[in-house]
Amino acid sequence: MAAHKGVVSVSILVISEDESRRLITWPMAFEAVRRALIAATAPDTVSFPSVIAHGSKRTNRFSIKSATTPNLAGLKVGSFWSGNAEIGLPRHNSLILLFDQSIGKIHAAIEAGYVNAVRTSAANALAADALARPDAKVVTIFGSGNQAYFECAALAQVRQIEKVHVVARNGESAAQLCSKLSALGVTAVQTPPEEACGLADIIVTATPSTAPLFQSSWVNAGTYVAALGSDAKGKQELPVELLRQSQLFCDLPSQSVQMGEMQHISDEIAAGTACLRPIGEILRAPEAYSATADVDAVKVFDSSGIALQDLYVATALLNAYGTSRA
Repeated sequence: MAAHKGVVSVSILVISEDESRRLITWPMAFEAVRRALIAATAPDTVSFPSVIAHGSKRTNRFSIKSATTPNLAGLKVGSFWSGNAEIGLPRHNSLILLFDQSIGKIHAAIEAGYVNAVRTSAANALAADALARPDAKVVTIFGSGNQAYFECAALAQVRQIEKVHVVARNGESAAQLCSKLSALGVTAVQTPPEEACGLADIIVTATPSTAPLFQSSWVNAGTYVAALGSDAKGKQELPVELLRQSQLFCDLPSQSVQMGEMQHISDEIAAGTACLRPIGEILRAPEAYSATADVDAVKVFDSSGIALQDLYVATALLNAYGTSRA
């Protein structure tokens, strides 16, 4: 910050996509996201309603998610540009903006496409570590896009994953995912959906679906199910019957019932006939939850993605960036 003729000039710290990718680590992401999910349950934290929008072409979409805590304020702009793959660019991109709260200007801008994939999968892995059976070792992943690989890689940080069943409409991309997962030392195979659900200890859905991907009767007792794809009204990956029969968790209840998977039973949650708990409550006191957990219950985690995750990860990246320049 510099002064010239009574005018204060404030420069914005910009961290590029390449730099944020270099700086992020699994331990950093896990700790930042854990703190964010716990902060989401604090009374002095506010997560504002998400803005869902589109570009000039309606197939090109972006969202704006924002939040504030006593120490942080900012937002994340996430975009999905459908034609980018045809020109060799990622379809998903992300930009995190942090405010200098003393003057209301942007303090830092962080390109975070790769980081966004890491932070999303870190949230699911943290929930899995709290909710999934300790001996869970078989994963079924619905979807074979970019996020699917990160979900499996993050789960491998918290469980001894031995096998992954990939369920996807695109056989070529499914084969590519299986090949990438083999580099993690995990056996990965393409499997039909009913068989894949029946074999799974953990089921993850990472698709843009607007209809259930499987039947609730295919899911075994004690399975952990994470739904990631519902991030707008009308999206759906899980059967309503499964939600009604399961213990329900999410990153942010107010968002989950509006645009997440829980939108499909929002009336029941509002009426109190279905109970939805923020995962931050469990992460704050994991021992207390483990002592009373029903190992045979199906546990569903709805991860619609919250701005606090981005703000806390951005802060960790800024600290790492400063350290690397020291």
